[in-house]
This record gives sequence, structure tokens and C-alpha cells, in this order.
Amino acid sequence: MAEKKKEAEHKESPPPSVEQYLIQDPDRFALNLARMIEEAGKAASAWVKPREEGVRHDVVAEPVADMVKTFSKLTEYWLSDPGRAIEAQTRLFSGYMAVWTNSLRRFGEGGNATAEEGAKPEKGDKRFQDPEWGRNAFFDFLKQTYFVTTRWAADLVEHAEGLDEHTKHKASFYVKQVANAISPSNFIVTNPELFRETVASNGENLVRGMKMLAEDIAAGQGELRLRQSDYSKFALGKNLALTPGKVIARSELAEIIQYQPATEKVLKRPLLICPPWINKYYILDLNPQKSFIRWAIEQGHTVFVISWVNPDERHGRKNWEAYIEEGLRFALDTVEAETGEREVNAVGYCVGGTLLAAALALFAQEGDDRIRTVTFLTTQVDFTYAGDLKVFVDEEQVSALEKSMNEKGFLEGNKMATAFNMLRSGDLIWPYVVNNYLRGKEPLPFDLLYWNSDSTRMSAANHSYYLRNCYLDNKLSQGEMMLAGKKLALSAIKIPVFNQASREDHIAPLRSVFFGSRYFGGDVEFLLAGSGHIAGVVNPPAANKYQYWTGAKPTGKLEDWLASAHEHPGSWWPYWQSWIERNDDQRVPARKPGRKMKPLGDAPGSYVTARV
Repeated sequence: MAEKKKEAEHKESPPPSVEQYLIQDPDRFALNLARMIEEAGKAASAWVKPREEGVRHDVVAEPVADMVKTFSKLTEYWLSDPGRAIEAQTRLFSGYMAVWTNSLRRFGEGGNATAEEGAKPEKGDKRFQDPEWGRNAFFDFLKQTYFVTTRWAADLVEHAEGLDEHTKHKASFYVKQVANAISPSNFIVTNPELFRETVASNGENLVRGMKMLAEDIAAGQGELRLRQSDYSKFALGKNLALTPGKVIARSELAEIIQYQPATEKVLKRPLLICPPWINKYYILDLNPQKSFIRWAIEQGHTVFVISWVNPDERHGRKNWEAYIEEGLRFALDTVEAETGEREVNAVGYCVGGTLLAAALALFAQEGDDRIRTVTFLTTQVDFTYAGDLKVFVDEEQVSALEKSMNEKGFLEGNKMATAFNMLRSGDLIWPYVVNNYLRGKEPLPFDLLYWNSDSTRMSAANHSYYLRNCYLDNKLSQGEMMLAGKKLALSAIKIPVFNQASREDHIAPLRSVFFGSRYFGGDVEFLLAGSGHIAGVVNPPAANKYQYWTGAKPTGKLEDWLASAHEHPGSWWPYWQSWIERNDDQRVPARKPGRKMKPLGDAPGSYVTARV
């Protein structure tokens, strides 16, 4: 029945018209091509000008150079054995022959015959949804050839048994990047939808696209700053980061924000949040509906947040010790001075959690016991299974990056933003390239993507220490990290730990977070949230989205923990609140900001507004 229904639908659907691919107004099309070339010239000028003025100095792009070296090693493996090389070539040729045979059959039947079953897009791949990808023999041929080629290349990596694991990991990652880049969906003449739109508008989409390209290169001061949202629709303090509060203290590295209470009674222990410095803290306060900060206040927390400075050349020598002293310890001193409370609950998000874990190990040796519980949100303390970000970290790449950073004292914000986008280039890069520069359409306003584009610089000393001690040498979990002249041990952290991971996290992978749980010296509550690095954390109860899993202590194999875990619908936030209250549910009268310390300004403060 299903096959008959499919045949009926195919018969009822009108055959594609050749006219939709033919230019109807050659003069107007030619004029728009000339305008497009003019706008492309402006884009080229925006790229060249900073280099002529000495503002930007190009070295061979480290990722590109590393990709070439990695592919050279892969090629060497396959060509070193003639039998192996012939076998690989035979597999590719066989795949091409199957596609070619099917295409000849279809062309012989008029070009619109139903395609035989071939390679299909993976689940969630939205690139080939237009009916013409399957209905039109030409576009189906392009699609099938693409699948055969890219999957053959991925198999070359998978079966390259002579490569070391790091090189193999890099090769796999770079193959995915190249595969996403060369997709026929990314080019006008090989994408039926783009082709039709270009013909229908007589090329006006290309004019708009080249204009946007020039604007984005100019905005990036000579490098492409890919726009993922309509940024004009957002402003901090107007429709983002709206929770009322005051900046009550400021150091060279951090502003400390205290928020207005929303309840008459509050938990005795204040809540201190240490966000990552790689992105800005207001991911936890995007808007009133998505704000973890606002929700926590409504549950009776006195919330303090560290808002990190967007560093420049003045902060080049600020290392992890400085971020602990002028950030975390400064925040703890501020909380104690403002509220009179020594004991606090602390939350660390991503690399902010990694810093917090290192600080707790240091504090344990120094006798500073003010943090009584700690919550880690998608935080890695062991980097054995750190995922695709490890592709960018080896001695050669780190040394080259350090040399570049030391010239200015910081890493430019777009470098890290590009690396994060590359982790999901099929979602965060190429759809926007196609939409913006080929379709000529402005992206829609989206608060999360606005925040994603609001990148920060990183001080040279801080970032170098992080890459070497965590990603490269994995010293924190191994008890070899040195701070303030002391060797740190995570086993010294005896306080209760709430360790949250996200199932689809590309930045702090689930396996990595789970594996890190074994190194803490106290009781660990492990919770797995649905979705990824952001949505897995920012999931308010009112949205009634996703799910979370709880289970046994995080020991042994992850697979065993997952097999026995209990699934719960919706947000994990209320579960966390219960955990907090189980550790201490004492309440006191609400505390307003500035009772003892004179406020320096309103939230969200001044550090967070600095853009790069």
C-alpha cells in the first residue's frame, strides 16, 4: 500500500519545468551581474585594506596548514602500499559506476524517471529537501556523486590503521569540514533551489549577497564575521540581560553583579556563578523566559555573578592565578563583605567550571572553605575524551598560537568563535553562507545566535595555560597542575558536587564530563540533560522541553550508567534546586544589593558590553 501511495503521489506531482532554469530577462540579469561584481570588489577591498594599512598581518592560517599536513600523512599511508591504494580506488570507481549507471537509465527515460535507491542524507540533514534533488536526474547525479565521494573519504580515514589516534582524529574532522564545504547545496549552479531563485530574481539575490559579504568583512576588520542573526534587534539591558541588579564591585578582570531578590525570604547561603570567559555571562540571563538567573532568584537564591572583562593588550599577562585571585576569590570576598555570609553555593559553567574546580583544589590546601557546595554545568576536569576541540591542540599548533597571541597580548575573539562554529559547520557556517551571500537574505533575529556572535578575546597567558595544562597535558585530573606554587589534586574537593552533562554536547562531551566525576574526593550527583552545550543547560521549566536522566553514582562505564538511568521529562532545574536545599535549606530575610557596598552601576554592567 505504501508503495502504491508513493507511486500515486509521484504521478500527481507536476513534472519540473525547464523554464524555471532559463533566464527570462537577459538584460536585467546582465545588469545585476555587473552590480554583483561591483559589490564583490567592495568585499575584496574590505579584505585588502587592513592588510595594506598593516592592521592585519596574515600568516598561513594554522588550521589550513595543519589540515594539509594531516591529509599528507593520510595520503602517504594509502599510497605506501600499492595494493591498498588500488583497493581504495576500486571502491571509489565502483561507487561512481553505480551512480553513472543509474543516471544513464534515467536520462534514457526522459530524465524524470524515479531514481533507484541510492545513498540517503543522514538524519537531520536539511540540505537536500528540495524535490528536485531526487526528481531531476542531473541534480540527483550531483547529490549521489557527492555522497559517494565524501563517504569514501571518511572510510579512508576510518580504515587508516597506520595513523596515530590524534592524526586520525584530525583527519576525520578535516574530512567533515571539506565535505560540508564542497556540498553541491552550497553553489548556485548545483543547487536547484538556489538556481531557481537566481533566475527568478534575475540575479538580484547575488547583488544583495555580495553587499552583505562586503559589510561582514568590513565588520570583521578584514576577516569574515559571519552574521547568524539580525543583530540590530538586540541590545543588552533593553531586551537581553534584563534581570534587575547592581554591579557592587570591580577588579581589573571582573565585575561582580548582585541581583535584586524576588522573595521575602532567601536561602542563607548566597549563590555565586562563575561563567566562562570564552563567552559572556548573559547566556544565563538571555531574556525573562530563558533566564536561569531570574529563575534562581525566584527560588530564593541571593545571586551573584562574575562578569569577566573582555581583555585587551593590558591583560596579556593575566594567567589562571590572576583569574582566581581577581575573579573567584575577589567575588567570594565581595559576597562575604556584602552579605556577612562566609558559606556560599557556587556554580561553574564550561571553562568557568574548570577554573572553579582548580580554585577549589587550591582553596582546600589553603584552608579557604567558603564554598560549601559546587555545581558544574557541562564542565570538563579531565580531557581524555575532550572531543573535536582536541583537533586544534598539539605542540606545533599551540606554539604557533602562542607566538601569534604574544604579539598582541590576546587571542582575537573571532578565532575561538570560528573554532566553535567548525564543530558544527553544517549547522553554524554553511547554512548562513548560503542564506546570506547566495540567497541575499538577512538572517532572522535570534537571541541565542546574537549571544553566540558576541565573542570575547582571551588574554595570552590565560589561554596558553588553559590549552597546555588541560587539553594538551591533562594535568588537572592527574594531580600535576601547579597554581600559586602548589600542586593541585581534585581529590581534595570533599564538598558535595552536582555534575551536569548534556547528551549532545560538542564542546564538553558527555563521556568527558562523566569520566571526570571520578576524580572528586566527595559525593558526586551526576545528571544528564537532553540537548547540547547551551540548550541542555538553559532549559527553563515553563518551556516543558527535553528531558534529563538521573541514576547511580558516576563510577564505572558510562554505558552501564546510561542503561540503568531514569528518564524524567522537562527541565532539570527543579531537581537541582532540591539538591541545593537538601544540603542547606535555611532561610533569612531577603538581601537587596548595596546594603554595605556602594553600587558602581546597574546590571548588566560595563565589562559585558565591550564588543570585539
